[in-house]
Amino acid sequence: MTTIQPSVSFEFFPTKTEAGHEKLLNTARQLTDYAPEFFSCTYGAGGSTRDRTYNTVLQLSNETRIPTAPHLSCVGDSKAELRALLEQYRSAGINRIVALRGDLPSGMGLSSGELRYANELVSFIREETGDHFHIEVAAYPETHPQARNFEADLANFVRKIKAGANGAITQYFFNADSYFYFIERARKLGVEVPVIPGIMPITNYSSLARFSEACGAEIPRWIRKQLEAYADDVKSIQAFGEEVVTTMCERLLAGGAPALHFYTLNQAEPSLAIWNNLGFKS
Repeated sequence: MTTIQPSVSFEFFPTKTEAGHEKLLNTARQLTDYAPEFFSCTYGAGGSTRDRTYNTVLQLSNETRIPTAPHLSCVGDSKAELRALLEQYRSAGINRIVALRGDLPSGMGLSSGELRYANELVSFIREETGDHFHIEVAAYPETHPQARNFEADLANFVRKIKAGANGAITQYFFNADSYFYFIERARKLGVEVPVIPGIMPITNYSSLARFSEACGAEIPRWIRKQLEAYADDVKSIQAFGEEVVTTMCERLLAGGAPALHFYTLNQAEPSLAIWNNLGFKS
């Protein structure tokens, strides 16, 4: 059992409906009791949720008083558009950003937009706003699905840090060794910033398998086989998933992970069950 309480943060996605938005806000209110270091809010492919992300970030920040970081991606946006959005966030008192290349919408190539990669976006934010924003970038312990190989992806990560990022949040994973190996290699290349593990609670196998395939997250065979065996037994899937992810988090924290970042999918209970299992309360 970990005795020193680490920092925790929670990620949301902007919703399309009023009911979904109210659920998001209720979830955030629950999570506020756990004194998170920050919330974050995702940004759709090619900036498709720009306005919803902006409005959600401001509402979360104002209502919960928890620092809230918008995701900001560069694919498909011009420098002028990015400059205006940065100024909007700065004027609204937002001082934290998760800077990403961003997903490519269907039919859009990497040549879309004036900035092609996340390291270019980080450099641009620094050039435009100095040190106003605390910038996190993405890290991929199991390699970005579009990277040539691990070494190339690691080099991309180092470029993002050297461009001026303050820290990183990883894609979720279920193998702690992949995180520890990534950290070991990054440290040898001079990366000293915190790299926070991204944690995905397991609540539904079919959606998890589909999402993991798309984002390159490996579901270890023994976990996959057990989840398949449970079929439609939701309670067993959730209980097993909670145990597996809790055990992994214990190992991550014991091995030196600086914090945990939960991908909530706009639900409080799965993340809080893991957090409470670790011995941390509100």
